[in-house]
Amino acid sequence: MFSKNKPKSDVDTEQHELLENAQKRIKQKKRLFSHFVIFLIGSVFIILINKIFKQWESYDWYIWAISVWALLFLVHLFNVFVTHKFMGTAWERKQREKLVAKQKARIAEIQKEIDTDFPISNFNKKKEV
Repeated sequence: MFSKNKPKSDVDTEQHELLENAQKRIKQKKRLFSHFVIFLIGSVFIILINKIFKQWESYDWYIWAISVWALLFLVHLFNVFVTHKFMGTAWERKQREKLVAKQKARIAEIQKEIDTDFPISNFNKKKEV
């Protein structure tokens, strides 16, 4: 129980990455559902303010407010379900690999420039034994 040797986790890095991605997706969908519930409650509240409490009754402003809010909800819905398919974890991985390859190429290019501009002198060479 109090030993210094902690048991190693059976979950390898790929499974851990899959778990993190699943948790991230669950959180996105949960936020979308919450946004929908708040949208419905808020819309009813806005209509009640306009119709029952007779606030600015001459102009149906609640239609515009609900329309704008519905548009924002549709953007949120689009981001969760459509954009995620195109820019999901596979896309992120490709972009990461592409950037790492560019960085490695740039480092190799800089190293080549350094080697040609400043050749290693006998002083800096490792002595072979």
